[in-house]
This record gives sequence, C-alpha cells and structure tokens, in this order.
Amino acid sequence: MPALRSHAETAYAAELTALAAHDERPRPPRWNLSPWAVTDYLLGTKLADGTVISPKYIGDRRTMEIAVATLATDRALLLLGVPGTAKSWVSEHLAAAISGDSTLLVQGTAGTSEESMRYGWNYARLLAEGPGENALVPSPVMRSMRDGKICRIEELTRLPSDVQDTLITILSEKTLPIPELGQEVLAVQGFNVIATANNRDRGVNELSSALQRRFNVVVLPVPASLAEEVEIVQQRVASMSKTLSLPAELPALQEIQRVVAIFRELRQGATEDGKSKVKSPSGSLSTAEAISVMTQGLTLAAHFGDGTLKAADLASGMMGAIIKDPVQDPTVFREYLETVIKERDGWKDLYRACRDQLG
Repeated sequence: MPALRSHAETAYAAELTALAAHDERPRPPRWNLSPWAVTDYLLGTKLADGTVISPKYIGDRRTMEIAVATLATDRALLLLGVPGTAKSWVSEHLAAAISGDSTLLVQGTAGTSEESMRYGWNYARLLAEGPGENALVPSPVMRSMRDGKICRIEELTRLPSDVQDTLITILSEKTLPIPELGQEVLAVQGFNVIATANNRDRGVNELSSALQRRFNVVVLPVPASLAEEVEIVQQRVASMSKTLSLPAELPALQEIQRVVAIFRELRQGATEDGKSKVKSPSGSLSTAEAISVMTQGLTLAAHFGDGTLKAADLASGMMGAIIKDPVQDPTVFREYLETVIKERDGWKDLYRACRDQLG
C-alpha cells in the first residue's frame, strides 16, 4: 500500500541516482554525492542528459553551500530559524543526499531521554544474559556513528539540558563510551549531526556555550520576496494534492498570491508596498502555515464543493492560522480586513468570506 509520505531518499531516488551518475567532483569519505551535487539536489538543476532535478529549497545558494560545507568538516550543523522556514525539510534532504538515509532521527521534546542520544537496554535479554552487546539497544546517534552516516536531531532546544550535554563528548571526541561494557563506539568517517532549532524557542532550554561551540549555525530566513514565497507554496501544494489524490483543480496563482500576501503583511507589520502599517497577530504565519491553509481549502473544495477553490474555502483555514489568541487576534485581523483587504480591487469575495467567519 502506498505510503502517505515517503522518505526523501525513496521519493527522490531517481534524481539521486541521476546526480550520482553525472557527479565527477570529489566526494568526502562515505558521501554518496559531492558537496556540489548535494547543493544541486537541494536547489535544483538540469543535468547534461536533460534530467531535471527539482528544487527542494527555494532560496539563497550560498546559504546551502555553507550548510553542506559544514557537514564535510568535523563540526556539526545547526539549522536555526523561525517556524516554517523548512529546517526539517532541508535536514531530511541533506541526510538523504549525503548518506542515502534520512531515518536516523532523534525528535527533541521535553520528555526525550538520554537513552535516545546514547543507548538503551533490552531488559528481557539483560536479565537473561546479563550486560552484553546483544542486550544493547543503540540510539540513532550510535548507529550513525558506527555506519558513518548523518544523524538528525529535531528541535534541539526542546531537549532537557542534561540530554543536550550528552552530545558534547560525541561531537568533540567523536566517541560514545559504554561504561557498562568497558567499551566505546568510535565514529567512522562520514558521521555528522544536523540539528534544528526554533528562533522562538531559545528560552525553552538554551544551549550551553560548550555545546554551541560544537555547532556551525546556519540561519534559514523567511522567503525574501512575495514571488519566492508564492513559488514555494505553489510547489508544495501541487505535491501534496498529488499525494492526497485530491479530486480538485490546483488553485489559481491569484489565490496563492492573496493568501501569501496576507500572511507576509501581517507577519512583517506592513503592506507589501510599504505604504501602510498594520498590527501583527500572535501567530508566526509561516510559509508552512500558508501551505496548510491552501491544502485545507483545496480539500474543502474537492469534497464539499465543485472542485474549484473559492474564497470561502480559504477563509476558515486562514482563521485557524491567524487567530491564536482568541482575545487580541480577532481585533487585529478585523482591523486589517477593514483597512487593507476591503480596499483592494478583486478582493471583495475574500473580504466577505473572512468577515463572515469572524462573525
């Protein structure tokens, strides 16, 4: 049965194979592609035989070059940014292109234990056989060290401080001690770590200065222009529509432009032309949320409409994304509706739909 979402190395296997076949540049030890080819995989290119490599990240090439170059050194990579700037997406595709395996993943939460970073035990075997390698349950970090692959750590600043600190020895000494067995795991060439962290969560569990020094930080910015953000949303909505087999027409470019423009203006506190200031709601209004609004609207149109996306299909999703604080955000958005959206030519349908949702 088809998976709802395949891992990057599976979904883009044909592109990775084509890139490897044409890649004549030097590769670091145990890398499937050269750093140049990894960057081409992320940003998209056209190969000599006409094979088109689709862009996975739309943005500055130099930013991606710095991220890829970091992973070719002995320093770990920390992708930092506000919510919705494709940190996890970039992390997954980097691991897929470099190691051919994006599944060595530790998800950071307040409840993530030290075992997730080091190792655990199969207690049935431990009781039956005593401490030994057969009773050891390796973490994704340990497996990536043994196999010389990239390990991904999501939401690093959400990990408890003591769990974060287990990374210090791993990243500096490239070794993971197993004192119960009197052994250690030495990282082989190709091993490295990609971590992600949210700008807004810096105060959850701040990184110690010792751990910060082990990372090279690359900040993933919000899309620089309206056109760039629209392209990202358009690409991802088309991909998700295909995956979900939605029986609906893809949204018109104008609809995507309107949603993205609203999110950008509320996010930055000013209209795109810079002529008017607007109040910002409490939510982040990221590109990822714009994608979610468009996908939800398309689903409503497909299953409860005539298959064509309309303003009313978008309005409910926009309310959920924009109104996080039930006291302040409705007032902020109502003011934006009356002073900005109402005055724009061709936006009356969206104005009425949003006003009806606000009540």
